[in-house]
Amino acid sequence: MYYETVFIVNPDISQENTEIMTNELVDKIEKDGARIVKREYWGSRPLAYSIQKRNRGHYTLLVTDGAGDVSKMIDETLRLDERVLRFLTTSITELSNDPSPLLRRRVVASEDSKTEENKAETKNKEETKKKEEVAVEVESKSEEKSEG
Repeated sequence: MYYETVFIVNPDISQENTEIMTNELVDKIEKDGARIVKREYWGSRPLAYSIQKRNRGHYTLLVTDGAGDVSKMIDETLRLDERVLRFLTTSITELSNDPSPLLRRRVVASEDSKTEENKAETKNKEETKKKEEVAVEVESKSEEKSEG
């Protein structure tokens, strides 16, 4: 059985400490006999509503493969950790190797910005080339006038 856990960590905790906390959780899960199938850090994102007077949080997704006891252990560990604002564990029947929709959106956005940068760079090259062509034409016309 696969379990998908999404948890939100207090934004006052740094990203490095969030990763350390996640690594500790992963070690605990693996010691309990389960395995981590997927792990994604979604970054610091705004919350839909304020939780403990916080408006942002570090989002992390873990997909585990193991018995139901693993799900209970994850929930208990996250419930006792003061750094965790919210968490949700659900069982899933099918496992997808594709990135989650949130991570996919981040990748597409970064690719779009790269595409925009490439478009701007190409446009600048074209403008420079046109300016050079105009300069050559002006130069050749001035040479013709001086010869004539």
